[in-house]
Amino acid sequence: MTPHRAAICFLLVFLVSCATQSPKAPSIGEAYVGPSTLSLRRDLSAKSPIAGTAKHGEKLEILEYQHRLVKVRSPEGVEGWTDLRQLLTPDQMTSLRRMADSADQYPSQGAATVFELLNMHTEPNRASPSFWQVPENGKVDVLAHKLAPRTQAAAPAAQPVPRKAPPRKKKGRQAPTRIGPPPMPPAPKLPSDWQALSVPKAEPQPDTNQPETKPAAPVPMDDWSLVRTKDHKAGWVLTRMLNMAIPDEVAQYAEGHRITSYFALGQIRDEDSDKTNWLWTTITKGLEPYEFDSFRVFVWSKKHHRYETAYIERNVIGHFPVDVNNSGAAPSFSLILESDDGQLVRKTYSFEGFRIRMIHKEPYVAQPEETPKPAPGLTPQTTPKTRSLYSRFRDRLSRLFHK
Repeated sequence: MTPHRAAICFLLVFLVSCATQSPKAPSIGEAYVGPSTLSLRRDLSAKSPIAGTAKHGEKLEILEYQHRLVKVRSPEGVEGWTDLRQLLTPDQMTSLRRMADSADQYPSQGAATVFELLNMHTEPNRASPSFWQVPENGKVDVLAHKLAPRTQAAAPAAQPVPRKAPPRKKKGRQAPTRIGPPPMPPAPKLPSDWQALSVPKAEPQPDTNQPETKPAAPVPMDDWSLVRTKDHKAGWVLTRMLNMAIPDEVAQYAEGHRITSYFALGQIRDEDSDKTNWLWTTITKGLEPYEFDSFRVFVWSKKHHRYETAYIERNVIGHFPVDVNNSGAAPSFSLILESDDGQLVRKTYSFEGFRIRMIHKEPYVAQPEETPKPAPGLTPQTTPKTRSLYSRFRDRLSRLFHK
């Protein structure tokens, strides 16, 4: 084969491949992967084969919407369908990154242990994407708490019932002759008291003996905790799945209350071992808009070789964060409590041996929340449609003849 014919054949093959290759669908928006791993399916059905996967934080192109399902394209060019709730808007992704950055500055309220695989969510909401999983027996730092209403996934829309097709008429048979309806009878005459009947009657009075309407059922709530992992990932988890990792010799005095935070207040030497003095906060029951209703200081007794209570205060309304300072000659700690008039005050206590005394009290102004708020749903970007050559020619003619 001559070089000229080889070049022609190569050009033909290239043109055929370009003609058969389908152009990429235009993008109508962008989104980010919410969960740690997102499966992209080839069709709308949940049982359809998986076309590819995408990782948390990857940018996706939105191609098409079908109710709650959306077709996307990954950075590798893989196209597939996924649930809209598993995607994050650019605003949500920015808020999530900002939350992770600010969480590094939050003081830890104590370490907690996870007994089983635990999902970390982007927001304190069960329906929000889970972008990371804390492994079994893993530890996280508890940073904040939030009480949020429990939301459930929307129920799927009811499927329309298919209508039965009318039976087909068989050919070769003559349709029966239809007989019309009988003639209408004459209209009845007006009654003799038609004028009295035309007078409007008085409206009946409401019955006062009717049963009272029942109040609406209370909205179920969930306790959520903002946690931070060792590799500086921050997210929301269900509080009931955490167990504060304070030593068992101290945790045994919880008396059924839930420990919400704990801190070390220096150490004491007893024979051949060092024992830590502790401050903790507890709450009698959960599902409250505050973090603790009691705080307590434990000290190690050299005489009895056990932990004893040095100070306790109950029936308080306390909020995070609790701050502890062990740098001075005597440790100190500060708590944010509500006064009788509902105002927030910060009380600072000094820990001097076995003695606890309040050394400072000042009003406290809560800082604005820095955690991400729910962003609006994903909306496609409108793209201008390209007008056809015929429509542009028609408009030019109309302007020409109407001058």
